[in-house]
Amino acid sequence: MKIEDSIKKINFGHNLSRKEISSVMNQILTGLASENQIKSFLLSLSSKGESVEEVIGSAEVMRSLSTKVPVNTKYLVDTCGTGGVGSGIFNVSTTAAFVASSCGAKVAKHGNRSATRKSGSADLLEVAGVSLDLNPQQVKDCIEKVGLGFMFAPAHHSAMKYAIGPRKELGIKTIFNLLGPLTNPAGALNQVLGVFDSKWIRPLAEVLKGLGSENVLVLHSEDGLDEISSASSTSIAELRGGEINEYSISPEDFGLKILPIENLKVSSPEESLQIAKEALRGENQAATQMVAMTSGAALYVAGLAGSLKEGIDMSLHNISEGRGLKKLDELVEYSQSL
Repeated sequence: MKIEDSIKKINFGHNLSRKEISSVMNQILTGLASENQIKSFLLSLSSKGESVEEVIGSAEVMRSLSTKVPVNTKYLVDTCGTGGVGSGIFNVSTTAAFVASSCGAKVAKHGNRSATRKSGSADLLEVAGVSLDLNPQQVKDCIEKVGLGFMFAPAHHSAMKYAIGPRKELGIKTIFNLLGPLTNPAGALNQVLGVFDSKWIRPLAEVLKGLGSENVLVLHSEDGLDEISSASSTSIAELRGGEINEYSISPEDFGLKILPIENLKVSSPEESLQIAKEALRGENQAATQMVAMTSGAALYVAGLAGSLKEGIDMSLHNISEGRGLKKLDELVEYSQSL
């Protein structure tokens, strides 16, 4: 299907089939569509609202064009969220990756620099001293030997260069805001995925089911985060055994307190690293709770914990033992040695 024909179909309010959107995405991501065509397509699709099949088809194309990290290991998991909530808090899921890794998970962390917040996952890791300039084999080595490797999105999704300009000019959320967390270059089938809007909780669980994922938690907190919040309840869609179940959790469900997050806001990667280290030392209760809940979720979907509660308890124990902080130091040292 030509991109101009797809725009007409969308503007009449019709969804594209998986085959149709695959054709269009191939045109966009191989440089066959003009910037104006890309803008028109993204705007029309966003106005109509992206369907599950459209997201699946787009993710399949983006995956096919990505530079893969060939990891074959048990307990592989990703904690990449969509971002885009504008909360300004420190990098919870990135910090949680160190704790989950210290508990035995193999974390294939996929991420980028910040688009809307003061510090993206890449910004935080760079300030911490982690080398981002690694090839796929080196990232694989980090995952298998340290238990955590970071896949810097631009290095693995070079085809995205064709969409960068149109996306910036539009200045709105488009289907590409959803595709990042769906296109892990290591093919992690277990995932904790925070989304920028609660309307995407169930649909993205359906998308990941369609893409062959195994154990997934898609979530959004009542106070508007793409994280499990320490200040409110969090809505979740869980994919497990091919079935999707929806429920809500609160810190109190796990013997934790409701704690405000205002003091977790940062204005730079350096500040984000400071709070991340406080969380890993157990010196900032709200930050530590959020990290432990996210790490616990990662351990649960990775198959290392039988429940969220067990995963959170394991995470809190390892934080108290200083193992999450030690894992950060390990990744810095190992990535710099490559």
